[in-house]
Amino acid sequence: MHNLPPIYYIIFTAITAAAVLLQALVMLGLFLVFKKAIGKLIATSDEMKEHALPLVASTRSLVEDISPKLKTTTSNLMEVSQTLRQQAGHVNETLDVLLEKTNSQIRRVDEMVTGTFNTVDHATKTLESAVATPLRFMSGMVRGVKAGIEVLLAKKKPVPQRAVETVDSEEKKPA
Repeated sequence: MHNLPPIYYIIFTAITAAAVLLQALVMLGLFLVFKKAIGKLIATSDEMKEHALPLVASTRSLVEDISPKLKTTTSNLMEVSQTLRQQAGHVNETLDVLLEKTNSQIRRVDEMVTGTFNTVDHATKTLESAVATPLRFMSGMVRGVKAGIEVLLAKKKPVPQRAVETVDSEEKKPA
């Protein structure tokens, strides 16, 4: 190997010793910083335990107290929901029956009103026929008698053609 003067070995050893000493000081600084941080963390943890544990305990007791009540409330709500569904079904059935009966009554009333109108119409036509036919007959008779009297009284006056046609048409109509 190489023969170096001993001073180089001493300088190299001094630099290495200084580096190891510097590394030891850095490690000591890190140790002190971590020790201080761990102390703060332990203090915070103790404070959190002091406040959080009663909160957790009260929450647990509250959940244990409310749990049966929530189960009861849920089952009651389910029963109410089922009852409401059944009642809605009954109401729906009742309304269907009522609607069917109402429609039946409406049809019945409509038939009655239609029958009444038909009867009134028939009665009106019958009455009109019963009154109008004799009146036409009487009117024709009166015109005929009038025309006959006019012919007898005024022998020179010609009988109007219209009167003759009216009398003829009245006589041809069935009574």
